[in-house]
Amino acid sequence: MNISLQNVDKVSAVLTIAIEKADYQERVDKTLKNYRQKANIPGFRKGMVPMSLVKKQFGKAVLAEEIDKLLQEKVYEYLRENKVDMLGQPLPSEDMEAIDYDQDNFTFKFDIALAPEFKAEISSDDKIDYYTIQVSDELVDQQIKMYTQCGASHEKVEEYQDNDMIKGLIAELDEAGNVKEDGVKVEDAVMMPQYMKNEDQKALFNGAKTNSVIVFNPFTAYDGNEAELSSLLKINKEEVANAKGNFSFQINEIVRMIPAPLDEKLFDQVFEPGTVKNEEEFVAKIKEGIAKQFENDSDYKFLVDVRDYLVKKIGKLEFPDALLKKIMLANNIEKGEAFVSENYDKSIEELTWHLVKEQLVKANDIKVEQADINNMAKEVTRVQFAQYGMMNVPEDILENYAKEMLKKKESVENLVNRAVESKLSAALKAKATLNEKKISMEEFNKMFE
Repeated sequence: MNISLQNVDKVSAVLTIAIEKADYQERVDKTLKNYRQKANIPGFRKGMVPMSLVKKQFGKAVLAEEIDKLLQEKVYEYLRENKVDMLGQPLPSEDMEAIDYDQDNFTFKFDIALAPEFKAEISSDDKIDYYTIQVSDELVDQQIKMYTQCGASHEKVEEYQDNDMIKGLIAELDEAGNVKEDGVKVEDAVMMPQYMKNEDQKALFNGAKTNSVIVFNPFTAYDGNEAELSSLLKINKEEVANAKGNFSFQINEIVRMIPAPLDEKLFDQVFEPGTVKNEEEFVAKIKEGIAKQFENDSDYKFLVDVRDYLVKKIGKLEFPDALLKKIMLANNIEKGEAFVSENYDKSIEELTWHLVKEQLVKANDIKVEQADINNMAKEVTRVQFAQYGMMNVPEDILENYAKEMLKKKESVENLVNRAVESKLSAALKAKATLNEKKISMEEFNKMFE
């Protein structure tokens, strides 16, 4: 077998592979023997079919299959051993002659897209913005409110106030204001007037007392929202349009949520028991947690800015556009050429950053071990729990959730990428000259609009 690579230009080449009979015959013979042992041909016992008949019936198909396997092995082996920086996959050359499997020797040609040569690096000479998001008192207060609501108790009261929940009987009324005999009735209905869309309808419940009856219009109150009305009135969404009249609500019970006090019990629910002893420490700990979450956002923005900075610094790279479009079409054959034309420029942008990122990862000796993936899975899980106000999640629960996450291939790929970017961000922050800027969360979010 003879393999050679001939550059067409800086970013494309032709890989030629000459295969002789000695390269594939042993593999073909072995496969045909297996076919003979398993072949079920009328007139012959299993395993006793003459080899000449097996070759006649399966010979060319086996030959083509084994040569294809051999090609795949040797092509990628050659590219790997010779450190050919290939983009996409090899494509059969258009000028390659048709293969005649009645011959013994074969020549295959593949078009190879080569990555452009460039240098991507970050040093102290590179000045890049780094945004530190300020933790406002309002954000801390919102977080504290969430925790006190999560640990809230519920008490029955006699008079309705905003945010109270009312329970009772809903009944549809006729035009005269009487309960319809065949109208909609819902016993043990539950409603929070605070969430009504119409202010006038909401106001009807102000100061309402237990055992009182309020007449209101649900359709008006909820602005005709089919989902909310079908849930409240226990009817199908298709029936909502027929329920535009007034209803009565006989209030049997009013329940008020009493936020949990800022005491040791709440502190120990949110954080590890004993770590927070008073309200001042509680506030400081919450602020620290928000700042930590914001640091991840700042690092993400930093990498986005590094990407823009380096792509601009490197300049426009040369790519084998015609060949890459063919490769893209081969991978999206069902979507057609229109899809390729529409998405090619964006694909090149992503490919450019991928190549830049690969260089940075290699230059900074960034490696991701299984422990890094496990830790990232636990960190993602911890953040998810924190969004629901659960800060003090036991380690064994984090471990179990992380294990479930690691069972999914897509999740693992995402975790690996996040672990790489986390390490890369840390490495580049240490090398670049950071132009540090303090910014509010609102200002930070506007940069992504």
